[in-house]
This record gives sequence, structure tokens and C-alpha cells, in this order.
Amino acid sequence: ADGELVQYHYGLKDLVTILFYIFIAIILHAVVQEYALDKINRRLHLSKVKHSKFNESGQLVAFHLTSMVWCLYVVVTEGYISNPRSLWENYPHVYLPFQVKFFYLCQLAYWLHALPELYFQKVRKEEIPRQLRCIALYLVHIAGAYLLNLTRLGLILLLLQYLAEFFFHMARLVYFTDENNEKLFNIWAVVFVVTRLFTLTLYILVIGFGLPRVENQALDPERGNFFSFLFNNILFRMSVLLLVCLFQASVMWRFIHFQLRRWREYWNEQSSRKRAAAGAKQQAKPLKRDSGYHENGVVKAENGTSPRTKKLKSP
Repeated sequence: ADGELVQYHYGLKDLVTILFYIFIAIILHAVVQEYALDKINRRLHLSKVKHSKFNESGQLVAFHLTSMVWCLYVVVTEGYISNPRSLWENYPHVYLPFQVKFFYLCQLAYWLHALPELYFQKVRKEEIPRQLRCIALYLVHIAGAYLLNLTRLGLILLLLQYLAEFFFHMARLVYFTDENNEKLFNIWAVVFVVTRLFTLTLYILVIGFGLPRVENQALDPERGNFFSFLFNNILFRMSVLLLVCLFQASVMWRFIHFQLRRWREYWNEQSSRKRAAAGAKQQAKPLKRDSGYHENGVVKAENGTSPRTKKLKSP
């Protein structure tokens, strides 16, 4: 009422809040599964493998779309896009607005809830290591940005990541309904490359130019300053940028390898279809007819007489 802006810090009570929203996420997961995905699965009659992947992509499409819209709203209202310098100015960003803190707590709750969902959804054993690796990477990056006071940079990176992931899982859903429709995979490929370029540019801008110019360059864990004194050293800064570039290059290499394999499979399938069509044409050659014409299923000569010899009657 008096115009004061209340801000928040992280602490042990966040664990209780995260635990509460883990149960909320489990409930929402069950609602999406029962009232949307299960009904679609009954109509499509998918195999067990496709059924599991369809459920995974369906849940992630709902989550990524919600998180993407929410994250975009936060970064626009907080002015992080209109003023890129705010990503590193006044570092460390110890005190957070309510919507930024609440967004991070909900993100941590969702990815933690994905662990018991592996049991509830009866995920195949072959898929568990891949999903555990994905969950662990999200938890490490989100918790790292939250605890190390890099929340503003983390918001932009999450927005770019969720944008690419949304198109990928949306393309998978469309592919499961119609295997001949792969247009969304092409759109995802373009979005993925663009988001990787923006991510790399953002890393270079913040790590290479932003954090080294922070006024407070002393190590002060009590105030949340963990990095600025390190980035003042040009050798450390260049080493971090090199690691970031190598990681992004490895991601792009895997992406290019995946695209080449997909195109190779597509062209092999097209060539096999052409060969099958050519073989069908050769088998469908017109049969030669006997001389004469047909009448009521009987072949007659051109002069109208029957080609069969008549039997002579005995006198």
C-alpha cells in the first residue's frame, strides 16, 4: 500500500515450497494424461514403443508451452530483454522479485516430480537412463542459476531451450499421428540452430564482456558474489568461453549427425518406393489378345464364324 517493493532471497524454506509443488505437478501430470493423452491414444492405436514416446512428448509439450509463455512474460515485465545490460549489472542478483523466485521454484518442482513419474508411467528400462540424464541436466542448470545468483541469465537461456524443445516434441506428436508429415521437424531444425547461435552469443556477451566490468570484483560468498573476481582474470575468462564453445560445438555436431541420418533414411525410403513402383509397372504389361473379337465370352473369328471346328453329322 505504501509503494514498497518486496523482494526475496533463497533459503531452507524453499525446500518445503518445492515439496508442495511437486505434489501439484504430479496431480497436473495425471490430469493431462487422463483427460487428453489417453483419449488420443485410444484413437490412434499406437504400439507400446510409440505409446510411451507419445505420452512423453505430450507431457513435455504442455510443460514447455506453459513455461515458455510464463518465462517470456517474466523477462518482458522485468525488462531483461529491453535492457540486456541488466543481465550483469549490479551482480550479484541476490534479491529476486516474487515472480522470478516463484518461476524457479516451480521449475525445480517439475523436474523433481519427473523422477517418481518414471515409476508411475511405467517407463521402459531402456528409456530410463536417457530420461534420468535429461532430468539431471535440467536440475543442475536451474539450481545452479538459482543458487549462484545468475537468475537473469538463466531465464533467457531457459526461454531459448524451451522454445527449441517445444517444436521438437510437437513435431514428434504430429509424426505419430501421420508418419508422412515431417514438416515440423524441418521447422524445429531451423529453430534449434537459431537458438544455439543466440545461446552462444549470450554466453560471450555476459561472460566475456559483462561480468568482468562489475564494480564489486571481490569474492564475497555471504553477499552472493561467486564469479566476478574470477572473470576479471583473462585466462580464466577465455578458458570458460572455450569450454562453452566446445560444448555448443558438440551439441551442433550431434544435431548435424542426426539430420544427416534422417535425410539418408528419407532418401533410401524414396528410392525403395520408386523401385517398387517401377516393378509394379513392369508386371502390369497388357496381355496379347487373339485375333477376332469377343462376344458373350466366346472368341469369334473376324468373319463372324466360330474358330472351333464343327463336328460333321453322320449321314
